[in-house]
Amino acid sequence: MNKAPDYSCVYVTITTESGLKGYGITFSLGRGNNIICEAIELLKHLVIGQDLKEIFSDFSTFWRSITSEDQIRWLGPEKGVMHMAVAAITNAIWDLWARIEKKPLWKLLVDMDPEQLVNTIDFRHMSDALSREEAIEILKNMQSGKEQREKEMLQDGYPAYTTSCAWLGYSDDKIVRLCKEAMAQGFTRFKMKVGSDLEDDKRRAKILRQTMKPEMLLMVDANQKWEVQEAIDWMKELAEYNITWIEEPTSPDDVLGHATISKALQPLGIGVATGEMCQNRIMFKQFLMSGAMQYCQIDSCRVGGVSENVAIILMAKKFGVPVCPHAGGIGLCEYVQHLSLFDYIAVSGSLDKRMTEFTSHLHEHFVYPAQMKNGCYVVPQDPGYSIEMKESTMDAYVWPTGSVWQKLIQDGVYKLH
Repeated sequence: MNKAPDYSCVYVTITTESGLKGYGITFSLGRGNNIICEAIELLKHLVIGQDLKEIFSDFSTFWRSITSEDQIRWLGPEKGVMHMAVAAITNAIWDLWARIEKKPLWKLLVDMDPEQLVNTIDFRHMSDALSREEAIEILKNMQSGKEQREKEMLQDGYPAYTTSCAWLGYSDDKIVRLCKEAMAQGFTRFKMKVGSDLEDDKRRAKILRQTMKPEMLLMVDANQKWEVQEAIDWMKELAEYNITWIEEPTSPDDVLGHATISKALQPLGIGVATGEMCQNRIMFKQFLMSGAMQYCQIDSCRVGGVSENVAIILMAKKFGVPVCPHAGGIGLCEYVQHLSLFDYIAVSGSLDKRMTEFTSHLHEHFVYPAQMKNGCYVVPQDPGYSIEMKESTMDAYVWPTGSVWQKLIQDGVYKLH
């Protein structure tokens, strides 16, 4: 669906009067970032001059203030470009909060008193699926064993799956080579892209199955390409390759379509995974309540930042759906490792059917890059949300003043307008 992506992101820095800084991003694919930057400009006046202590003491009220400004809200409540702008801003504030507490973001969340954490969530329009009282009860019930689960993560890391070995267009030899390299690195879970040609998908799935060990997991991702019945028919053809899930089989907004696909594929043992383009907790509520998703793929930047993702994680717990975050874009792996750790330690207490996406590219741009060991995320220890970029990256890649862009502009490869 995205044939010529230009991996890029909006990068927000929030600075306090004392000089402390927090960093946030939201991920997009090229010129769409220009629109998100304009959206952030429209929201700045709601953030500049605010008192951090007041924000931290009543985060849900602050969050509602920047998602409900009268003139902006009319563009669509808590969705699209505006909500991605909110994510960049609030992620930066959460990064700042964790830095002030001298904790990695996951640890800040895990250590919070249940009432304090729940007070960061706006329950508007979701209380029929999860009330404030239910959220507090979930967190309180999971206090037991929290210390042991944290030790386990520090020792073993959080399980990941790789998307790097079976993109469309890869040669057969490249698929085999990358799959073997990933297995040597400890990966036991793999995902391949599908949806352009059924026979080609079957051939590539067969190659992967012949290369992988029989007990290893194989997921497939259609990136919203199919109609509902087409998705069902296509996946029936791929079922012989023991597929764990089909990801984004159709429009990310089609809750009923996903529910139809889920029901049809259930006898085949194939689940439906979606969520990376769900716009807010209300969409997730509908997917979870209707049985339209069997794997909840939160995205760190698509919804309005950490607190809204915490709300979705808590809803997923109530409905018994494992959270398997989407990653791969710039900074998304750095981000979602924190959310998965929080989910396991403080909410779900289970690794059954849970894994977080990992791709091997673009980590070199971050001061605290995501790290892997034996197919698992190594638990981040540095304070913050792991998204601060290196000065060398900023000097080279900021559009349009960065040295890389300036050369491309001078060479006539890119134009400013």
